[in-house]
Amino acid sequence: MTTPNRHPTAIEVHKASRTLDIAFDDGSAFTLPLELLRVYSPSAEVRGHGPGQETLQTGKREVNLAGLEQVGNYAVRPVFSDGHDTGIYTWEHLYWLGANQEALWEDYLRQLEAAGFTRESGRDAPMIAAGGGGCAH
Repeated sequence: MTTPNRHPTAIEVHKASRTLDIAFDDGSAFTLPLELLRVYSPSAEVRGHGPGQETLQTGKREVNLAGLEQVGNYAVRPVFSDGHDTGIYTWEHLYWLGANQEALWEDYLRQLEAAGFTRESGRDAPMIAAGGGGCAH
């Protein structure tokens, strides 16, 4: 996920459409669905602490942002309407999400199917409680 040091020139949240628009200093711009941001949160709660420890996120179709806080000069921390607020989204991560969003979305839908949902039903299904506390399985 290495990219040149790109910095955003504009970030705008659209609550009605549940999207985040972000423009970068290299001229690229992306519209990111908040559901995609939530599903691909860089937090340990979602990603785990290593390969194979990821937690499939379900029921995030209607997620919105309650807040968006800047973290230094390198990232933002979204506060999602479902209470998730532990992901630090670096400019690099946001650029990667934007540049790869079609493939990431398709991968997410395949993961839902592999978990026994349809591509649509998993987007509304309640989260299945993970055993224990997120770090141990």
